[in-house]
Order: sequence, then structure tokens, then C-alpha cells
Amino acid sequence: MSAHTPNELADVFPDNADALHQLKLTDAHFARLAEQHHTVNREIHRIETEIDAASDDRLEALKKERLHLLDEIAAMLEAAPDAV
Repeated sequence: MSAHTPNELADVFPDNADALHQLKLTDAHFARLAEQHHTVNREIHRIETEIDAASDDRLEALKKERLHLLDEIAAMLEAAPDAV
């Protein structure tokens, strides 16, 4: 198994690396969203690579949660002054 977990924020928003970093440092809400995304994304990856077991319903719920987090993060990145 690769050490790289797909769909990390830097992968999803490659043109916004500076804004991601800055928001994580300066915006507590954004930092919490980023951490939640990391946790959910990692859980999805562990299920998809069969490290952990989960029902299809659980996996689907996690994917929906990840999408919701990504939508909120994208909106915050778009509003950030350093957004590309």
C-alpha cells in the first residue's frame, strides 16, 4: 500500500497551496474543517483499501460528509484573499 492517501486537500486544490496553509494557521474554523476532512478522508481510504471493514451505507455516508466538507472548504478558499 502506498503511504499517500488520495484526495488530500493539497491534491484536490493544488493551485491553492498557499491559501490552504495560511487559512489553517489563521482561521480556527477552517483548521477544524481541514482536520475533519483529513480524518474522514483517511477513514474512507482505509475502507476502500480493505484495511478497515464497513458497510456500503457507512462508506456512502462518509463520502457524502467528505463532499460537504470539500464544498465548505472550497467556498472559504474562493473567498480567501490569496485565492487563485
